[in-house]
Amino acid sequence: MVFDKLKKAFGEGEDSEDYIELDLGQEQKKAKVNVRPFVLRKFDDVNEILNSLREGYTIAVIDIKDLRKKDVIELKRAVSKIKKTTEALEGSITGFGENIVIATPQFAEINLNPVGVSESSQEGIGTY
Repeated sequence: MVFDKLKKAFGEGEDSEDYIELDLGQEQKKAKVNVRPFVLRKFDDVNEILNSLREGYTIAVIDIKDLRKKDVIELKRAVSKIKKTTEALEGSITGFGENIVIATPQFAEINLNPVGVSESSQEGIGTY
């Protein structure tokens, strides 16, 4: 009944096939992943990092050296804010060495075990 009306609407007769092939003309675009460097000089620089993470296709490599030298309390606030947003987006955040923090969206995984490096020599690598 309803199916017959649909067939008529699409101009299909009784002798047609059991299915209708639709070409939507749309090709799915795959979004590219951006690995983007940031320098955290002051607490307000966090907003640009958070906006990029919220877009969903950015892996943020954050240099925290300038803010660490300037104000450790501001640095802790900034990293805490980045961490909360990353966790809300179900992403990951990890520190590499003393000056680099990496924040990733949900689809990216941070592997903390470098190839060819023993666990005892992984100083400075850890999750926040």
